Amino acid sequence: MAGTEKNCLLIVDDVEMNRAILSSIFEDEYKIIEAENGQEALKMLEQYDGQIAAVLLDVVMPVMNGFEMLQSMKEHNIGQDIPVFLITADASEKNMYEGYSLGVKDIIEKPFIPYFLKQRIRSVVDLYCTKEQLRETVEHQAEIIEEKVKEVNALSRNVIETLALAIEFRSGETGQHIQNIYQLTRILLRALREKGYPGCELSDEQIEQIATASMMHDIGKIAIPDSILNKPGRLTLEEYEEMKIHTLKGAEMIERMPNVEQNPVFSYAYDICRHHHERWDGSGYPDHLAGEENSIWAQIVALADVYDALVSRRCYKEPFEKEKAVQMISSGECGMFNPELVEVFFKIQENL
Repeated sequence: MAGTEKNCLLIVDDVEMNRAILSSIFEDEYKIIEAENGQEALKMLEQYDGQIAAVLLDVVMPVMNGFEMLQSMKEHNIGQDIPVFLITADASEKNMYEGYSLGVKDIIEKPFIPYFLKQRIRSVVDLYCTKEQLRETVEHQAEIIEEKVKEVNALSRNVIETLALAIEFRSGETGQHIQNIYQLTRILLRALREKGYPGCELSDEQIEQIATASMMHDIGKIAIPDSILNKPGRLTLEEYEEMKIHTLKGAEMIERMPNVEQNPVFSYAYDICRHHHERWDGSGYPDHLAGEENSIWAQIVALADVYDALVSRRCYKEPFEKEKAVQMISSGECGMFNPELVEVFFKIQENL
């Protein structure tokens, strides 16, 4: 079996002559290691871990017989990837049943014909080798696929971030806003998951997808005229109504992206774009969702967006102190938010 790491054959028999006969049959293909009983053989399995291609096992031996050895291997999960062959003069129905129930791959009765013994063992060992190679190939391919998925995800995130940054720069901002929303969304989702809030039974991957989607919350502003987007003063009622359209425009842009339904990030982004200005009491826009009608991730981005806008400089305002921003959110001055979400926000905001 040249070219394989498993180049050893373990022969377990208390009769030296029997070991010598088996050794002579296989010594041209394997490095032969021997044991006089099951106890010695278990030590050999540990010593030559990963190198043994097969075990030729007698049944009747002192100290520990073949069946006791097989039972110990099973109980301690030793050599479960190694084919074991019983070589015995007693191939009774009882022994065959017990042997196969303990995991042996073949039972060969003494006396045997060397050529046929060699072929029977070789065919099973080759099958095990092929199985092992297939497993390694599958694992290797899985690693390659995982790396490609990571590359695609990283590329997608870069594209998303670049698009969001372009919108930020257009409105005279530095791009820090989308990073702050990303981090706040991750922190709040993890805090709600830890609290056991319904709907937040999310994996780390899902939280990352939602946080990435949150960076696109304002991409609909690309459809808003500069005169409104960068107006230094208060918007008129008509201008405010036009500004509100950015939620629908953002959702429409996401909806038109190719294969959007196959990427959970864009599914979250559609919801966030459309609903990050909804409020707990239904006073928000565009769909006037109230309470749990709005998804928890859209609620989180809504709160994060308001908080970061309050503590950041804008063309129409100076930044508020953090304490003032928290007080404004608490009082409902910026609209009503989910009370449980606000409670969690209060707990984490000191570390922001």
